[in-house]
Amino acid sequence: MGQLIYTGSDWSFNLLEKAYNECEKIALDELKLRVYPNQLEIISSEQMLDAYSSSGLPILYKHWSHGKHFSIEERNYKKGYTGLAYEIVINSNPCINYLMEENTMTMQTMVIAHAAFGHNHFFKNNYLFRQWTDASHIIDYLIFAKNYINDCEEKHGPEIVEKIIDSCHAIARHGISRYKRPVKLNIFEETEKKEEREEYLRKIYNDLWRTVPKTKKQEEEKKDVAFSDPEENVLYFIEKNSPILKSWQRELVRIIRKINQYYYPQYQTKVMNEGWATFTHFYTMNRLYEKELITEGAILEFLHMHSGVVYQPNFNNKRYGGFNPYYLGFEMFKDIRRICENPTEEDKEWFPDFANTNWLDTCLNAVANYRDESFIRQFLSPTLIRKMKLFILNNNTEEDHYIVEHIHNKKGYKNIREALANQYEVGNMIPDIQVYDAKFKEDRTLVLHHNINNGKLLNKVTSDVLTHIKRLWGYQVNLESRENGEIKAAYNTSSAPQLEIK
Repeated sequence: MGQLIYTGSDWSFNLLEKAYNECEKIALDELKLRVYPNQLEIISSEQMLDAYSSSGLPILYKHWSHGKHFSIEERNYKKGYTGLAYEIVINSNPCINYLMEENTMTMQTMVIAHAAFGHNHFFKNNYLFRQWTDASHIIDYLIFAKNYINDCEEKHGPEIVEKIIDSCHAIARHGISRYKRPVKLNIFEETEKKEEREEYLRKIYNDLWRTVPKTKKQEEEKKDVAFSDPEENVLYFIEKNSPILKSWQRELVRIIRKINQYYYPQYQTKVMNEGWATFTHFYTMNRLYEKELITEGAILEFLHMHSGVVYQPNFNNKRYGGFNPYYLGFEMFKDIRRICENPTEEDKEWFPDFANTNWLDTCLNAVANYRDESFIRQFLSPTLIRKMKLFILNNNTEEDHYIVEHIHNKKGYKNIREALANQYEVGNMIPDIQVYDAKFKEDRTLVLHHNINNGKLLNKVTSDVLTHIKRLWGYQVNLESRENGEIKAAYNTSSAPQLEIK
């Protein structure tokens, strides 16, 4: 077989190159992965903390929340409460992979397989990332955004810029048009559009133009343009129609909205993305050992780290905090391979389309065409449900005890799978809030509707969030929670403290 890639724990750039080349052979030739060109960056633990604190984007704009996150992570790391992420990978072309210099050579090899090929393939091929992100221009746009925000801080002061970003962050999850494919990022077009928008708004708000009385037709046109049908993208509506925002402030709102759009696919593919990357590094490391390219000590070190990555506490464990996405995704991809290679009669009944088929083709098809919710709904097997000991509890407030509603039988499997899939449905993770009306001809009150899903009302921080919308809108904001046309709860900012932009 081959010559050992490395024998000790210390890494060097030469050894990293050898490890990368061998991982690449396995990824491209055996797993048939299609990836962006890779760029490996070696960073310190301090830099890893910094990158981790800014949502995994080291070149993201400055904000106090990033510093707060950094302080918390640094404290926990130094006190030994938590470890650091082994890697950070950016969905870009080329795909940028940050490796921590404190990692051992085995850890670096695992990270290369995990991020440079597992995550990289997922970014390039999953339909959500292909529709919602533009890997070729995201880095340029981040640099543009950072420079623009820095310029605004110099011209207008950091306080007002911080206030606007604070408010945009508060409603960032409501800055996405879920049913409309976004326009691909182009840094040159974005710069030109920014200048055009600023010039247009200067003309609109010029004092001379304000003195010209508007005709009735113009007023009607303004209403039609400003608001027609309910708008689910709250940030977009505010950016285009806020009565108080200046041109540069609208651009800030637009920047936060665009960057948040970049994260949208990650909300819906966490299990699949991490599961596939974990499956890739598990397959790759074992193949390196089978080809005698790494030592027994290296594979044992890897298995120890891998076990920590996919560790899943039981529901009655104090450490339980929900499903570990690495564990759930990894187990599901392993199970797909089992069903394809060695299906039981039960598997043949549940999965007639891919039992006894090529496991790699099935996995690659799943990676390309599913998200977490549909992936679980389609591929979670009764075997895995039994292995994970899943069940459904009915928490009826009128009863003294919990009721085990669904267990391991044919009906129970379907209901358990459905219930787990629903947990990852975007409608259950992000409340459906839409702009329903904006009274431009009256008091400019902004009316929002919350469409209740599964009887879930909004939590106690709703009023605080509305104050941030009011800061960006400038006038009163009303929110109604509705179910089947009936108002179940109502919120407004009439008595809330004013968060002004000055």
